Amino acid sequence: MIPNQLKDKFTFALFSLLFLVTPTTTHAKHLVIFGDSLSAAYGMELEQGWAHILAESIKKQHQVTNASISGETSGGGLARLPLTLNELKPDVILIELGANDGLQGMSISAMRDNLEQIISLVKEQNITIALAGISLPASYGPRYIDQFRATFKELSQEYELPFIDFYREEFYLEPDFIQQDGLHPTAKTQPIVKDIILDFLNDNKLLD
Repeated sequence: MIPNQLKDKFTFALFSLLFLVTPTTTHAKHLVIFGDSLSAAYGMELEQGWAHILAESIKKQHQVTNASISGETSGGGLARLPLTLNELKPDVILIELGANDGLQGMSISAMRDNLEQIISLVKEQNITIALAGISLPASYGPRYIDQFRATFKELSQEYELPFIDFYREEFYLEPDFIQQDGLHPTAKTQPIVKDIILDFLNDNKLLD
């Protein structure tokens, strides 16, 4: 039998050795996805959404936090951004907001102002920003849709941000790629969205 005092010392030494030799996982970058239902796995389990699939695919190299909320507008995002940045401390943030502004027929200029304030707040903290654009159903009319879509591209150019168009016309041509609401990609489409986003991140060296 090992005396208790000696046993305690042995246990401490063993755990110390395990701590030293056991590899620890470090994340080179922390990516935060800051969006709405398009990123929040609307209509499916969270584990089926592209953001979760992305997080699982790169978890050995990087950390991904999905801070997206279904129904979020650019104004709502602006209101919760300071707390999000303070709590999560991202290295990179993908802003995917505005779709609900458009669906609610909100002023495009107001949406642009909110997005500009979001961009400015993030830049103040020296966090890398990527911007996603989106479109609206044809029923909103070509004039409104064109102005809406152009806003995201213009902001990305003005602030020199990596830009990805979240709207994929090809999804609407494939059976079972879009949910019955005509807006949200299905679970079947999520791995494809993940691949598109991952290629975008890699092409723009956002996780380097």
